[in-house]
Amino acid sequence: MSTNAADPLAALASLPGVPEAVDSVRKAVDRVYGHRVMRRRSNEVTSEAALRGARASAALSGADWALEEVRRRTDFGGDPQTRTVGAALRLSAEAGQLLSIWRQSPMRVLARLHLVAAADSATGPGGPAVLPDAPAAGSVGRPRQAGEAVDEPLIEAPLPDAAEVAGRLEGLAGLIVAGGEAPALVTAAVVHGELLALRPFTSYSGLVARAAERIVLIGSGLDPKAICPAEVGHAEQGRAAYLAALEGYLSGTPEGMGAWIAHCGRAVELGVRESTAVCEALQRGAA
Repeated sequence: MSTNAADPLAALASLPGVPEAVDSVRKAVDRVYGHRVMRRRSNEVTSEAALRGARASAALSGADWALEEVRRRTDFGGDPQTRTVGAALRLSAEAGQLLSIWRQSPMRVLARLHLVAAADSATGPGGPAVLPDAPAAGSVGRPRQAGEAVDEPLIEAPLPDAAEVAGRLEGLAGLIVAGGEAPALVTAAVVHGELLALRPFTSYSGLVARAAERIVLIGSGLDPKAICPAEVGHAEQGRAAYLAALEGYLSGTPEGMGAWIAHCGRAVELGVRESTAVCEALQRGAA
């Protein structure tokens, strides 16, 4: 990802297919926000979207549980799949607490997200209760260092070395802090794609990438009530399509980048469809 242009994210908004994706997402989000259920029961829709988004994000990281199993479970220790689901649920709950910090210190937020995801691995007095001002003990809550192994199921793209990770994270953070005119979908897709490309943590980078996408969509004002779970849409399109779209991002070509942004747009629209169904069920008294 180049940062040579004055506003490289805004430039991406004109790639082939992207203006149409941005417009389609905006219209879809507006429709679900206009649903009559949203006037009095939006909190219930938000809670359900968070649960379904967490389930979907865990599925993309290899823990594909039924929604009702995720809903009923209270213990998320033990085997790796169970820990992945627990991590996704914690991230979904945490994302909304970090909106005010994201635009000032995205690196601090990313560190916090990893600390929350890897809470069962974190050590230290009080556990992961506050935003870290310094790297956490071990590999938790900080970008990986040279020689550290990366556990990121299902993503087999070449792994950038630690020095490249540090430089690109700094560049990404600079773009977020600087702000700009890019549509929320474009910024969210780039944050998501860059974090998947880098896999900056030793574990749970995919979960963190999707949580960061959620933070951008909420904090930008596109989805302020967090009722459009893009994670659901990514999972619904399928793991193969997700990885194929990511290959487009990794290529760095205009066509590839445009295809990744459009894929993320479709994910948001499918998340809208999911929450619209929740609204309909609430209206019928079935949920």
